[in-house]
Amino acid sequence: MSATSRPAPSSSTIDAIREKARRLGILSMMATTAAGSGHPTSCLSAAQLTAGVFFYAMKFDPKNPNGPESDRFVLSKGHAAPLLYAALAEAGVFPDSRVMTLRQFSSELEGHPTPRIPGVDAATGSLGQGLSVGAGLAIGAKMDKLGTRVYVLMGDGELAEGSVWEGAAFAGHYAIDNLIAIADINALGQSDRTMYKHDTEIYRRKFESEGWDAQVIDGHDIAAILAALDRAKAANGRPQAIIARTLKGHGVSFLADKDGWHGKALSKEQLAKAIEEMGGPINVRADSGRSYERANLPQPPDFPELPAPSYKPDASVATREAYGAALKRIGAINPHVVAVDGDVKNSTFAEIFGDAYPERFYQGYIAEQNIISVGVGLAARGKVPFLSSFACFLARAYDQVRMAAISRSPIKLCGSHCGVSIGEDGPSQMALEDIAAFRAIHSSVVLYPSDAYSADRLTEEAARLQGITYIRTSRPKMPLLYSAADKFPVPGFKVLRQSENDRALVIGAGITVHEALKAFEELKQRGVSIRVVDLYCVKPIDGKHLAEQLKAAGGNLITVEDHYPEGGLGEAVISALVEAGTPPKKFKKLAVNGMPHSGKPDELIDAFGISARHIIGAILSQS
Repeated sequence: MSATSRPAPSSSTIDAIREKARRLGILSMMATTAAGSGHPTSCLSAAQLTAGVFFYAMKFDPKNPNGPESDRFVLSKGHAAPLLYAALAEAGVFPDSRVMTLRQFSSELEGHPTPRIPGVDAATGSLGQGLSVGAGLAIGAKMDKLGTRVYVLMGDGELAEGSVWEGAAFAGHYAIDNLIAIADINALGQSDRTMYKHDTEIYRRKFESEGWDAQVIDGHDIAAILAALDRAKAANGRPQAIIARTLKGHGVSFLADKDGWHGKALSKEQLAKAIEEMGGPINVRADSGRSYERANLPQPPDFPELPAPSYKPDASVATREAYGAALKRIGAINPHVVAVDGDVKNSTFAEIFGDAYPERFYQGYIAEQNIISVGVGLAARGKVPFLSSFACFLARAYDQVRMAAISRSPIKLCGSHCGVSIGEDGPSQMALEDIAAFRAIHSSVVLYPSDAYSADRLTEEAARLQGITYIRTSRPKMPLLYSAADKFPVPGFKVLRQSENDRALVIGAGITVHEALKAFEELKQRGVSIRVVDLYCVKPIDGKHLAEQLKAAGGNLITVEDHYPEGGLGEAVISALVEAGTPPKKFKKLAVNGMPHSGKPDELIDAFGISARHIIGAILSQS
């Protein structure tokens, strides 16, 4: 049936949705007043829209709202969380009494949504990310050949975020026609009127320019909302946008379209007056105290043991190249693996996977923020997303990574071209802060391979890990250090050289492991013995066993890293050793010691203080 021939909703249906919207608005105000904080006016502007989605358009199982057969709802304007919680309660996911625990320490209903509660797939609240999450959820549904849709409710304030338009361009390019964006154009931001105020035509043209079908409606007219949802569901071939003109604080005379109310709860007296204006009170029982927190969040599906990687003994292979080969190897066994790359697939070598499995590869183009959030959506659908770009460019998406951690999302990121060892491209392309950045992410794992075998095996390990995993790969080709039989557990490290007479422990990772081995050979000629460790897992660190190696090497420590000194490998090692109760007697941290510039890799490694020559100097200075 075409959109134009669908029968109009009956008057009884319209009345039922209108009453749902009234209840959602009142419950949102009651919850924020009880909490003493929150965003009731932002809830009121979208109450009719949300009621239309939840109680008319969505295919939704309240007993399994995150199940594969359920449509998805993403509240990109996460500060309107009470509205979402009210809708979930009205749908039967948990009782409406639970909404009244909003923002309490003991409640799973936080100030902004997180996947702790059923019906939420990703944390929102840092604005501008929900559309990309929705695109990932929608792609995941298509990959599984499910006829489910994803609805994303956005505010007009966040439509100033560039990440929104990265997501819109991506969805339009890939014709993600099971994605429906609903824009709540209430014209009021936190501190001022929004950029385009109520000019809905601007938003319509912007979505249409990215390949979307877009329609403009009155966001408080229930009949218009239901008709727009019917039209969006009936269309195919393009993502759908519903641009809804609304009023912040709609339904309450002293709130509607009034400045100064953003993020302010009503007093009890104001609440009573507002409820009376909206048709009178609703009954809400006392809460029992039972938690409705989700017991399990999506984690990477397990897969069988893989055939071992294989490289010629005399091969010289960049770890970035081994990453691509590993993805192909994993993809042959694990059909849930998906790769998204930021227009550098021929540099990250994600193209190896893409050539083998084009149906599971997405070109993300130069839009790193969107790539990360799409990955969060894919992971919520049970996929294993590997997201790659130059490591330095992932800094653009740091907020998305931070929010992915709040989502407890098991995404995998690969940052290539790290450090001064990339050479001639210069400092704009050199990631020298990424270890510090990813170490700071809650529950993250940071992996830093030094040869093809370790890169291959660590990529395989990443596919099995829970939480966010970051793989740091290098540009230069490097000789093999390991064999197909070697394993790389997380946490862990490898002792590559050792003796009973070691004068110091030298810890490197990636390119600096090779510099440490050069230093070992030269010092050996001088009669000086050192112990060399490849710290392939920078976070978490096995501090207890690393401390044993330090003791065996006499207590003196040298760390060397192709990274700035702040927050990198050296600080990670010292922290782990101190926590293990074994601080070094003497310690020297070798790291990139200035602002680098273009040059050959060997020139830069030496000029900026991390070559074998500098390691030797540090060892001899400790004597």
